Amino acid sequence: MQSLTLYTHPMSRGRTARWMLEEIGEPYESVVFADFGGGMKSADYLAVNPMGKVPALQHGDTVITECAAICTYLADAFPQKGLAPALNDPQRGVYYRWLFFVAGPLEAAMMEVALQLKPQESDRTALGYGSLPLCLTALEQTLSQHDFLCGNRFSAADLYLSELLDFGINAVTVIEAKPVFTDYIARQQARAAYARASAIDDALLAEQKIES
Repeated sequence: MQSLTLYTHPMSRGRTARWMLEEIGEPYESVVFADFGGGMKSADYLAVNPMGKVPALQHGDTVITECAAICTYLADAFPQKGLAPALNDPQRGVYYRWLFFVAGPLEAAMMEVALQLKPQESDRTALGYGSLPLCLTALEQTLSQHDFLCGNRFSAADLYLSELLDFGINAVTVIEAKPVFTDYIARQQARAAYARASAIDDALLAEQKIES
């Protein structure tokens, strides 16, 4: 079997990738950086990810970066885990929709507000994400009707969305903690794989060598 290696920092989007790996349940190694400079900008790591950012996942000779890509790749590489609708399942289109909605419009809109960026209102139609209220309205409509994004079961799209919503509510505080969001997050975070992944990264953070 091809080896899996996660490049990460425990206070980064690498937490999302680790949760996905724990869901997959296959053996993997971790390369944990102590900070966001140093090793992340070394020639060795830039050969893996020229952006000098984490997470990155290496599966044999294949390198995947970006959380949405890592989640999508792992779900497809290990289909027996049931973390994505089958290719011939009508829910596959829904799955793609929400994965790319989270990676594109939602994250961009969140960071606009978090960083207090001030685009001209006349430019809103040119922005792919429109605005954070528009994104959250779309999400609220869906999550008020369904426990999960794709039918009646958990998928990689739920993992990815719940992580970003949690970040928006509790870290950058740009999303109101409405029950429709917090209940959704709690359903996903009740999974055993989430507990395992969090315990690993929390233990790494507790070590003095790791800088947040």
